[in-house]
Amino acid sequence: MEPAVPGTNVTLRDVAAASGVSLSTASRALDERGTASKSAAAAHVRKVAQELGYRRNSFASNLRRGETRTLGVLVPRLSDTVMALMFEELERAAADRGYFAMVATSGDDPDDERRAAETLLDRNVDGLILATARLDDELPRLLRKRGVAHALILRTDGESPSALGDDEVGGYLAVRHLIDLGHRDIAVVTGPSFTSTGIARLAGARRAMQEARIEERDEWLVAAGYGIENGYSAGESLLSVKGRKRPTAVFAANDNIAMGIMAAAHRFRITVGEDLALVGYNDIPLSAMLPTPLSSVRVPLDQIAGTAIDLIVNPSKEPRIRRAMPTLIPRESSGSSKHFAGTVRA
Repeated sequence: MEPAVPGTNVTLRDVAAASGVSLSTASRALDERGTASKSAAAAHVRKVAQELGYRRNSFASNLRRGETRTLGVLVPRLSDTVMALMFEELERAAADRGYFAMVATSGDDPDDERRAAETLLDRNVDGLILATARLDDELPRLLRKRGVAHALILRTDGESPSALGDDEVGGYLAVRHLIDLGHRDIAVVTGPSFTSTGIARLAGARRAMQEARIEERDEWLVAAGYGIENGYSAGESLLSVKGRKRPTAVFAANDNIAMGIMAAAHRFRITVGEDLALVGYNDIPLSAMLPTPLSSVRVPLDQIAGTAIDLIVNPSKEPRIRRAMPTLIPRESSGSSKHFAGTVRA
């Protein structure tokens, strides 16, 4: 048999013939699903395959086994920094496990979310990872009813498999940090009340205040969206004096909210880190590079991404709802440079 010409449509049979091995031996040597064989014969087959320009049709191979090794990821929008970072971590974690991740955006409308989910399922994905946030979202229930493999990420509905940070602990760490700095006039700007993240982070903040016997002020507990503009509006409400007392410290339930509060503070000539202590959440890369670096609660997105994929790939493992531990990163925005070094953990 004539050897295959590099650059043409090289088949597995061509690689086997050029390597002088059987078809089954060549197939095992080039199978990417497990740990690659380190035998001399397998290494020789892989070297020949590379020289010939062979590309294994893993999609067709997986289809024959009833799988595509592809996972669908559904996010509200990729313009959100946390969602974009989360998808990047999911891509890496999927690749490490021999899977490919594809993303679809859904916005905030439940009907759009269902359509996006069906679009991914029509492409025969092996499972769905949902980063959509609403507690009243019907999609996880429908997926459970249909027996579709799925996992929620960065949130939970208490029933579907979920991978997230421990948001209650994170909220507690943020407010405990402010209390330890001597603050008692503390405001909390949470995420939307229809999200598990907003509810849990507020619960943790309240627990810290109750432990310190700090009485809550209703006007200092603000539910907002997760955008910078929402933080700016909340900051205007909290920091415009108009003859009333303002908080000396604010816990913002994400970094976008915190940046909006920073902008509002600047408008009122309030210096963050001196006149006002501020802590955010998620520790996005921009947080450390702001003119006043932002103290923030860091969530291990890489760990959460791997857990979400494992919940689909190994569905029998328990527990079905897994929370990763957050870490507080003190920076200048809370005045922490004068009092703390390093990180604070639960």
